[in-house]
Formats: sequence, C-alpha cells, structure tokens
Amino acid sequence: MLDAAPIRTDWTRAEAEEIYNLPFMDLLFRAHSVHRQAFDPNQVQKSKLLSIKTGGCPEDCAYCSQSARNGAKLSAAKLIEVERVIAEAKKARDAGATRYCMGAAWRSPKDRDMAALEAMIHGVKDLGMETCMTLGMLEEDQVFRLRDAGLDYYNHNIDTSERYYSEIITTRTFADRIETLSRVREAGMKVCAGGIVGMGEEQMDRIDMLLALATLDEHPDSVPVNMLIPIPDTPLADVAKLDPIEFVRTIALARILMPNSHVRLSAGRTDMSDELQAMCFFAGANSIFVGETLLTADNPEEDKDQQLFDRLGLKAMAAHCEGRIGEAEA
Repeated sequence: MLDAAPIRTDWTRAEAEEIYNLPFMDLLFRAHSVHRQAFDPNQVQKSKLLSIKTGGCPEDCAYCSQSARNGAKLSAAKLIEVERVIAEAKKARDAGATRYCMGAAWRSPKDRDMAALEAMIHGVKDLGMETCMTLGMLEEDQVFRLRDAGLDYYNHNIDTSERYYSEIITTRTFADRIETLSRVREAGMKVCAGGIVGMGEEQMDRIDMLLALATLDEHPDSVPVNMLIPIPDTPLADVAKLDPIEFVRTIALARILMPNSHVRLSAGRTDMSDELQAMCFFAGANSIFVGETLLTADNPEEDKDQQLFDRLGLKAMAAHCEGRIGEAEA
C-alpha cells in the first residue's frame, strides 16, 4: 500500500503555483498518485441536490439565476413541504444516491424556517442517507440547531479568490464566508466548501481560491469545483469559456493540496465530454451530483452517468462510506 500523502495546512502560493503549472502529464501523474494514496480510484460518490427554496435571493451573485438583483427574473417560491423533500430523497436513494443535499436561495435562514429544516434532516437521515444543506450564512444558534438535528455536512462555497470576490458578489464579503465555515466546523459538522471557475477570473484566482481552503485549520471534507454555467440575462451570461485543460488543472491542484477531501465534479458537466470528465476523475475528482438538475441548472441524466461509469469501470460509493483507503464502512 502506498504511504498516505501528508496533510498540510501551510501551503504557500509559490508552491501551489508551481504545482498548477507543472507539465500537464506530470501534474496528472502527481494528482493521481496522491488520489490513490487516500481513495479507491474506481469509486465515486453519488450525491443528489434539491432546491428546497428557489428564487428571490437578496444577494447579487453575478452567476446566479436566483438573485433578485440580476436580470434572470426567476420567480421566487416558498420553502417546499417537508413531505415532498423526503419523497424526493427516497427517489434519489433508490436511484443510487447516498448523500442528499438541500439548497435554499437565502442570504441566511429565518428562525421561523428552522423547524421545517430540522424535520427535513430527520426525514432524510431516516432513509439511511447522509445529509447536506446550503442555506447561506448562519448565526451561531442556527448552526447548533442544524447540528443537533443531525446534519452531516454544511455547504458554503467561497466561490472565488478573495481578490476577485468583489467582482462577483458585493452583498457579502469573503470574510463572511470564512466566518460561516468556522462556525460550522467549530460546532462539529463537516464542511463542504469549494467554488466556481470560468467566471472571467485569472489563473492565480483559481489557485488562490483553493489555497484559501487548503490553508484553513482543517481542510473541507468536500470540495465542489464548479464550471460556470452561463445563465441568460445574468451579468456573466457572455463570459468566455474556460479552457478545459485549465479546469482539469484546477481539479488536480485541489486533490494535491487537500489529499483526504472529496473533490466533487459539480456544475457544468452537461457541457463536458466523457473524455474531459474521465480526465477529471483521473486527476482526483471522486464525487458527482446525479439527477437532471442542480438547483435550477441542467445536469446529465442518470442513464448517461451510468453509461460513463460503465465505460470507465467506476462504481458508486456505498452509503456512509467515505471511500478512503483503509476505512471500513460505518
């Protein structure tokens, strides 16, 4: 068995930049070697994401169709019923998903919604699935209520580098994001935090985004890497597409900097070729969202994902199994 890659939280920008800019084959080899030290390279976690409250968000995130401040004009909806969430989770479990993620278009949840959120967590966990929520910024008492309800993961992406952040969002700060992550971690929940690439940022912004996560006191347990899906009428609707090789480099750097984290190949897979996705899996991505939609964006159909898994010899991770080498299933 290969020795485990060391877990470091003291990476420097110079080190990260040097890794990112390695000759591509050397970068892939290094990333895949690190991946094999921690994970079974032929297992990929399947998660499902449901929008439990859509539209009307007061934030001005330039990439998002759910912002009430941009031109996408997506109608606002209320928090959906607990029973519907549990029914959708059961469908996802029966289709092979082991983690269920619930997202609400809020700046932060209101106290009146907390009981329903707690009931959703209980209901999904009773199905034998891991639970994850993304609800915006959290107050300390809200963090503890979610934890006590049994929430396994809290997702709060930092989106981009601190330098580029104000170009994308002005209604909250990069520091606000980091503060929420700290509250979640201190409460004992697992952290899911990543970002979006292809938003017109520079190469160094992609490096700095991952470096910000890799130098936290503890690495996120899950790191989603999203390719921007340009939404008509949003400020980023016409942004130039990112070179796919740059995207693979980003996946590889995430794997090398954060060896024990799940690196999730998230939004944008609909426009990715099978070959590009295969390179991402080789570079260390080992988690995907399944189902036809991601909140409000398109996602590959489950049959297409299974066909790709069959072609590559990939298998889905079992529920409550992190997939790490030497770990028994819970």
